[in-house]
Amino acid sequence: MVSPALDRRVLIVAILAAFVAFLDGSIVTVALPAISAELGGGLPVQQWVVDAYLITLGALILLAGSLSDLLGRVAILRIGLVGFGVTSLACGLAPTAELLIVARAAQGVAGALLVPSSLALIMGAHRGASQARAIGLWTAWTSAAFIVGPLLGGVLTDLASWRWVFVINVVPIALTLVLMARMRNEPAAVRTPIDIAGAVLGALGLGGLVFALIEQANYGWASPVVWGPLAVGILCLIAFIVRQATAQHPMMPLSLFRNRNFAVGNLATVAVYAALSVSGLVIVVYLQQVAGLSATVSGLVMLPLTIMLIVLSARFGALAGRIGPRWFMAGGPALAAVGFLLLRAIETPFDFVSQALLGVLLYGLGVAITVAPLTSAILGAIEPERSGIASAVNNAVARIAGLIAIALLGAVIGTTVDDAWLDAGLLLCAGLMLVGAVVSAIGIQNPAREPAAATEAG
Repeated sequence: MVSPALDRRVLIVAILAAFVAFLDGSIVTVALPAISAELGGGLPVQQWVVDAYLITLGALILLAGSLSDLLGRVAILRIGLVGFGVTSLACGLAPTAELLIVARAAQGVAGALLVPSSLALIMGAHRGASQARAIGLWTAWTSAAFIVGPLLGGVLTDLASWRWVFVINVVPIALTLVLMARMRNEPAAVRTPIDIAGAVLGALGLGGLVFALIEQANYGWASPVVWGPLAVGILCLIAFIVRQATAQHPMMPLSLFRNRNFAVGNLATVAVYAALSVSGLVIVVYLQQVAGLSATVSGLVMLPLTIMLIVLSARFGALAGRIGPRWFMAGGPALAAVGFLLLRAIETPFDFVSQALLGVLLYGLGVAITVAPLTSAILGAIEPERSGIASAVNNAVARIAGLIAIALLGAVIGTTVDDAWLDAGLLLCAGLMLVGAVVSAIGIQNPAREPAAATEAG
């Protein structure tokens, strides 16, 4: 029997490890103008600094889940933490935009090792109600990391330099490694082969697609520099799906998607997390480059969202556990969409109370209502012995959704940052959230309650 003290340590380690990986998906957004000012490159470089990390993170997260099962979650976590620390320092010391982008891609590789292993730790150490509560806390804190990133990044950028946005990672990494010092590694008793071919096809597919979407703004769709990688990317993604359908040990078992709530929940995840990624970029970039706010103040604008997510997420997760996730997953994104529409009042000169406060509060409440029920619906749809791979798939879907949305941003709303650019970006986010709401309302099924099930049986 695992002691309560060890349970708590496992939970803290799992949250810290995943927190760092999710934080670096958003902390850099508020530092993008400073990076561009020092290293050059304009919006395409800003997009690549974000997407180079998300490409490798999204493409390799499923492979990392397989490695965690094979070699042991503690061993993979340690490797990922050390790798993340080294690549974070490389990002902070990068002298050119090109080297920064390469270092960000390497950082995403290390980040991919952290997410599935951290959740697998929780699944192995907790059972029953304790496991549900632990997953709720993990979801709340990792989602909060995505939102709190711009504020922390703003403070570091203004008080020191954008380079500290990356260097600061060394602190939580060192703390996590210390907490893990006495944890035992438990590799799998049965060694399942790793789907290397699937991992390569997934990485090439995402890389080619994202390269084309970002660089079309520079070269145009008719250029072979764009349509060549686009064609390779699409073909590789098709081959990836074929591989997953035919491989004996696939990286992403397609059988998972036969479950209705799992398939619909991941479709909703695409819309919701695409909106979160786009909003995080367009709001902070506009507030700095057009409204003239500092990086810190730009991050503070979204602080109420972070607070509401941390305070309310677990409560709504518990309610969804009793009532069912369907209407939380429908109502939350719809409320967030209203928040985005209200945020279109932002203009210069900027006034937080009259232009942004109500929109941020509704956006924050909508996200808090959504995230924990969404995770619970997806994990609850799959038998416990496959919950690890189910979580890895959902996390990959969320990261890839953000990756593609940011890559498409220039093609959809343009590259000139002004009032019209912000309005178009927020309208896009509202539309994506409404798609998530409609998909959930139509497709998600609440599980039958136990009393009802007992009555039917009788």
